[in-house]
This record gives sequence, C-alpha cells and structure tokens, in this order.
Amino acid sequence: MNPQGTTSGGVSSEIPPPETSTSKQPVVCVFCGSSSGTSPAHVAAARSLAHTLHKNDISLVYGGGTVGLMGELARTLVSLSGPQAAHGIIPEALIQYEQEGTSNTDAKNTIDEKVYGRTTVVPDMHTRKQLMAKLVIEGGLGSGFVALSGGYGTLEELMEVITWNQLGIHDKGVVMFNVEGYYDGLIQWVKTAVTAGFIAPGNAGILVEALDADEVVRELKEYTVAEGRYRLDWSQK
Repeated sequence: MNPQGTTSGGVSSEIPPPETSTSKQPVVCVFCGSSSGTSPAHVAAARSLAHTLHKNDISLVYGGGTVGLMGELARTLVSLSGPQAAHGIIPEALIQYEQEGTSNTDAKNTIDEKVYGRTTVVPDMHTRKQLMAKLVIEGGLGSGFVALSGGYGTLEELMEVITWNQLGIHDKGVVMFNVEGYYDGLIQWVKTAVTAGFIAPGNAGILVEALDADEVVRELKEYTVAEGRYRLDWSQK
C-alpha cells in the first residue's frame, strides 16, 4: 500500500472522512453469512433486500465478502445502483479467502469494485466493526443495522450493536430479517431472558423482527428507541 493508504481498484486501507452533505443518505449495515445456506430462501432474501435498498436509495455497508449471502447482497445492489452504493469493510487477514479460497492476499486483484463496490481494508476485526458502526451512525434517517441469516460471526455482530444500543452508544434501528423462521430461537431467547430477569422489559424491543425486505426498511425508518436504554455519556472529555 502506498503512503496515502490507497491502491488502484477502489481499495483503501484508511478510514474515509465522513460526508458533509446536509441531506445525508441512509446507511444500512448488513450482517450475514459468507455461506449461502441450504435453503434457496436465504439467497433470495439477500437479493430481495438489495432490490429494496436500491428502491429506497439506501447505501450498504457490509463485511466485504464476495461469497455466500454477503457476496450475493453486494453483487445484486451494485448491479442495480452502481459501485458507489456498497462499501465493504474487510480485515486484511480475510482477503485470501475472498476468491474461492485462493491464497491471493492482494485486495485490488481479489475484490472487483465494479462488481462488489468500494472496499476498505482494515487491520483487525475490532476496527472493522467500529468503522461499520461509525458509517451507520453518521448516516441519514432510516440508517441502521440488519441481520440476514448467518453463523457465529453474524450473531456476534448483531449482539454487539444491540448492546451498544442498550448502552446508549447509538440510537439506530436493529432489525433481524427472519427468513423461514431462522431467528425464531433468538426471538424466544429474548422472551425467556425477559421472563428470567436478565433483559429489562423496556429493552426487549431493541431488536425488531422483519419478515420481508420491505418490512426491514420500514422498521428502520419507523424505529423507536427503547424506553429502557441506559442514559450514559460516551463523549470523550
């Protein structure tokens, strides 16, 4: 990488400055699997969400993967809205897995901007999640976080932004796109945790369920901050 932290092909290693436009575009961060799942409904949901983001002029931030649901979501949106509509954030260590398991670690040769949108390479997972959240927090009305189907990583990312919402770090919507009942167990867990006294009733609504792509966007636009959130001051003094 050159001293400015950029390479050809639209790949950057530095955190970009925030937009200064007075009319900010909504930014939605989507957490999802790098696998496609065994049911075609999961891929169909990713495509449907891409079409809905395009229809509503919403910018996508995602994990930078080119395979599985991540790749399908980004490819579909870029094909509709252009490369500027998608921004992948990927740790350097994961680049080698982005072309069907090849050992190529050069992002500019691995991730095609014309197909997957802009890519920012970061040093580690913590920086990745921090930047993804920062872009959403700085986005316009209707910005937020969405979980499509996924595995451990998807659940971990989802739980972190839920916790950040509860702690007052952000006030953006958190929506799970529940495809074929994939997240039914998580919904039941939240109810059980409330009953057992580990989640306050006023915080049960931090995570919202959506059953189709249009409902995902509607829930983000109409998201109401949970009454039980902590009123903490996270500003640096």
